[in-house]
Amino acid sequence: MSTYLDRIVAAHRQSAAADTRPLERLVDEARATVADVRPFRDALVGEGLSVVAEVKRRSPSKGDLAPGLVPSVLAKSYADGGAACLSVLTDAEFFGGSPADLAEARAAVDLPVLRKDFTVSERDVCDARLMGADAVLLIVAALDDAELRAFSELAAELRLSALVEAHDEAEVERALAVGASIVGVNQRDLVTFQVDTDRAVRVAASIPDSVAKVAESGIADGADAGRLLDAGYDAVLVGETLVRSDDPAAAVRRLRSCS
Repeated sequence: MSTYLDRIVAAHRQSAAADTRPLERLVDEARATVADVRPFRDALVGEGLSVVAEVKRRSPSKGDLAPGLVPSVLAKSYADGGAACLSVLTDAEFFGGSPADLAEARAAVDLPVLRKDFTVSERDVCDARLMGADAVLLIVAALDDAELRAFSELAAELRLSALVEAHDEAEVERALAVGASIVGVNQRDLVTFQVDTDRAVRVAASIPDSVAKVAESGIADGADAGRLLDAGYDAVLVGETLVRSDDPAAAVRRLRSCS
């Protein structure tokens, strides 16, 4: 059965196959920008629960969420609310995002920024750094073990943090096998795109304390955030709740209030 993830990743792999830019040149260009990297992982780990606040215009399952958002304005609001990091969707076809959204959001604040996209090639890792990202997303379900390792190693070479996203204990094991220092647990089912709000709590025990833990999807309020803090998570990544809020800064504060 074809899933949302299957269709999105297939489209990204098709684009990657058509990308003929010399990889060595891209790596050299990306390596030249590493002095500007902000410490994403360090920002996640501290007292209480950190919030990774997302700039997200639409989703494949729910359509438009905030198509007219202004990335710089939203980023400043998130920072005012106490967000630790930003996550910015750069996929255009399925999420309405762009590299320009990431660049604008990052220029507006001092927070580290995750490029939230579907990384399927080394060129994608380089592009994340070249567009200004401080962290790159690696989705275990979308990659084989060789890709996971290669992309993780290239990210480290470029001083990018890698948020390695899992959906269950088996995927956590694969993430840890490539040395992941940040593991995200996405509570969204890959087949139905529905959220299982107990998933992150169940999976938390499989992630060592030495690894930064991030819960993703289905986090609506301080009560949800509090459950995840109690389960051992260092941070929550929240998009829909925040972009649909009339006061994103206050919404971030409510999530952090569980600490």
